[in-house]
Amino acid sequence: MSGLMNLVPGVARGNWSDVRASLDQHVYTDTCALLLQRYQSPVRCALVPCMRGRCHNVPRSTQPRTKEQREQELQKIQQYRDLEQKVRQRTTSSQYDETTFHLSSELLRINPEHYTIWNVRRRCLKYSILSTSRRGEYKSFPTQRSPYLQAQDKKWNDTSKTQRDIRSHVAVVDCSDSQSGDEETIRSELMFTVPLLMEFPKCYWIWKYRLWILHQAIERLSPTATRAVWQEELALVGKMLKKDRRNFHAWGYRRHVVEQLESSSLRGTSMVEAEFAYTTKMIGGDLSNFSAWHNRSQLIPRLLNERSADVNARRLFLDEGIVQCIEPQPFVFPKLTDSTTRSEILTVHEALNVGPEDQSLWYYHQYLVHAIIGADGQGLIVHNLSAQDRQRYLEAEVNFMKDLLQDYLDVKWIYEALIECTLAANTLRTDAQQQMKQPQVADWLEKLRELDTKRSGRWDELEKQMQIN
Repeated sequence: MSGLMNLVPGVARGNWSDVRASLDQHVYTDTCALLLQRYQSPVRCALVPCMRGRCHNVPRSTQPRTKEQREQELQKIQQYRDLEQKVRQRTTSSQYDETTFHLSSELLRINPEHYTIWNVRRRCLKYSILSTSRRGEYKSFPTQRSPYLQAQDKKWNDTSKTQRDIRSHVAVVDCSDSQSGDEETIRSELMFTVPLLMEFPKCYWIWKYRLWILHQAIERLSPTATRAVWQEELALVGKMLKKDRRNFHAWGYRRHVVEQLESSSLRGTSMVEAEFAYTTKMIGGDLSNFSAWHNRSQLIPRLLNERSADVNARRLFLDEGIVQCIEPQPFVFPKLTDSTTRSEILTVHEALNVGPEDQSLWYYHQYLVHAIIGADGQGLIVHNLSAQDRQRYLEAEVNFMKDLLQDYLDVKWIYEALIECTLAANTLRTDAQQQMKQPQVADWLEKLRELDTKRSGRWDELEKQMQIN
């Protein structure tokens, strides 16, 4: 915020007349409009496009504005405030009706970050638009009622008993019609948020509202209709990730959608194989896709369990049987003709050969190393590994990284991984073997100090822990 405070004179002092004068003299940027809107409006929400809507690798640009453009911006701000005031006046009197609903649509198209208006929209749907009965229920009204609906109840009580009986009968008989109306409303709401998501793909409130709508489908529609809605949602997430492969909001949302599609309430079955294949596809398109690597790591234990993989199958999945001896040997990258059978270690090795500077690859490599080490041999991928087996894996990784150093001497991630794997292997060696490896670790640590001076304290602490003199 300090950078914003220095952007326009008068902000830090809270003198808004100075700010407006500065805006007349300087370029009228989105940031300036944001400052005015945030600090002068009671709700403190931005009219300008939110920064969360930007995608990866898209450069930011600031265009100078003319006097006419500045006047248009001020006019838009005033229109926005008037619209917001209308909504507030109606919600104050609990008028959660279709008029308020349509006003919320106008407001959210301008500013989807206004989370209070999303809540207003929920109430309008719940109390005025969606049917009052849920799947398996035939209730005429929701349990908790707003003052607005209480006023409607008074009118209801003034009607004759015969009219009430007729209405009650219609509410039961026309249950299928109410579900049809609910499905239309739910699909309409999902469509309403699509253009907003395209413009603001990282806005939390849009994603949360879509989830709320989807859960309304679970409560109100038949399992068949609900499943169709959720499957369409999975297709939408796929399109979002095609637009921005590393959108972690969309990845987290995808995991939730898949979990629901697998649930018994939607008559689902396991999708772990399909999702694992999806991560392979996404990684193939972008090795730096940390979210895809993370999702892959979450799927692996479950994938192997559902395959009922024995020890041999798990070893093949991990390393394809290339780790066979303890003695250090030069790493030879095997040639594979069928990419579908490529093991996890070979997959990440191939990626590191292409992009050793990529932090996301090293995080996944670290996950595999920890999966190998485990606790007392109880690794996440291969169970019941002996100390000798674990030492073999770690030695193979050290040899691979030494091979990488021949081409990439100035990549700090290699040295960090070398130290981690060597220290892990040290716990499995005799005292004499550890003494032999200690000077080499000291050299790598010294190189880390040279390459990453900002973390000198971290390297000093690591040296103390290792007791390297």
